[in-house]
Amino acid sequence: MIAHNPNLKIRLARDEQDFKAAQRLRYQVFIEELGGNGDLVDHDLQLEKDRFDPYFNHLILIDKRRDAKALDHVVGVYRMLDRAGAKRAGQFYSETEYDLSPLKNSGRNLLELGRSCVHPDYRGGLAVHYLWNGLAEYVAKNEIEVLFGVASFHGVDPKALALPLSYLHNNHLAPEDLRVKVRDGHFQSMNLLGPDQSTRASAMREIPSLIKAYLRIGGFVGDGAFIDHSFNTVDVCLLLDTARMSPRQHRLYGGGART
Repeated sequence: MIAHNPNLKIRLARDEQDFKAAQRLRYQVFIEELGGNGDLVDHDLQLEKDRFDPYFNHLILIDKRRDAKALDHVVGVYRMLDRAGAKRAGQFYSETEYDLSPLKNSGRNLLELGRSCVHPDYRGGLAVHYLWNGLAEYVAKNEIEVLFGVASFHGVDPKALALPLSYLHNNHLAPEDLRVKVRDGHFQSMNLLGPDQSTRASAMREIPSLIKAYLRIGGFVGDGAFIDHSFNTVDVCLLLDTARMSPRQHRLYGGGART
């Protein structure tokens, strides 16, 4: 059984203080730690933000011992966008990178996930467990059928990532009814090595923990990678169809898939 920490609390952001604290954490991780940037990033206030933020729900992990007035209380975050929010925004965030027609035309209940991050001091502990449990509760309550969103490898050289990208393409490519594809003009093939060269053990060592967690619960990847120079990443689209998950995968998901 995983231990409980009474100082940690998972909930949706409910006011401007929560919202800005989530953006402050994102700034610390995506801008300071990973070297990203963006048109709306506020370097003076140390907030990583974009035009989609007002349309997303933000699932936040709070440490009650930290200073909320200093925007220091949020130590983990997931932002979530459903069809209604995407309609108000004019599109899903991922549509800047991927053609989501297979998902949008499916008629199924969709939830886009993004900007997932955890404060460095809380990695490898309970934080991911709390976030995944909070996400599982949200999915169940809102009867979500398909979850998706972009996940990133650090750096912008696909050749340096040939092993993990090829492994994902050869072993975890989404079925056709879910197979989103990188938009024309931006397609970077993930099939850079033959199947015999993309061995699981070697590839897994290079795959970020978030992607590995999704693979454990039955996740897939879309067709092609997207080179995101503004965030200094190579992106893949992760997809999870709750109807395709096995009973064991459902248990892992509800229990917080370990990273």
